[in-house]
Amino acid sequence: MNSYTLIHTAFFAEAKAVIEHFGMQCLQKKPYRLYKSEKLLLIVSGMGAKNALHVEAVLKDFKITKAINIGIAGCKNRDIKIGSLFCTNKTLPDIDFATITSVSKPLDDKNRLDTCLVDMEAQSFLEICKKELDEDFIFVFKVVSDYLDTSIPKKEFVEELIKNSIKKWEKYV
Repeated sequence: MNSYTLIHTAFFAEAKAVIEHFGMQCLQKKPYRLYKSEKLLLIVSGMGAKNALHVEAVLKDFKITKAINIGIAGCKNRDIKIGSLFCTNKTLPDIDFATITSVSKPLDDKNRLDTCLVDMEAQSFLEICKKELDEDFIFVFKVVSDYLDTSIPKKEFVEELIKNSIKKWEKYV
């Protein structure tokens, strides 16, 4: 059985540049999108913790040796530039670290956020992956997309943010 690195995104807009960059092919579209290349699988789960549970199915159906979540996140610190990349679950030598909170609905009040970043899937992704993988092989990468704006960013904007981040995190694939 082939072993794979799993890449997880919530939205197709987050996945599109990754799919193109790694030359991945679509395996399925329902109940979640799944893409594959020789050594990679990419799941587009949908937004939120409930949809992140689809990662469990992929972990059961394939031999996964490493898991990466890549996506956008809101930031409460306006001194951090839009497009900045962070790892939120470990310190790496070449990517900045930031704390993150996962919420069930968009957050627009920085006074209600104890961490630097906020998203809707990272916590669930980590919990699911820790059941099957050693933490050394789990990475959560977030690209700052806004300053706690509750509106969903335009797809083209999200695609560009992720595209511009790939060179910084691809070596962890």
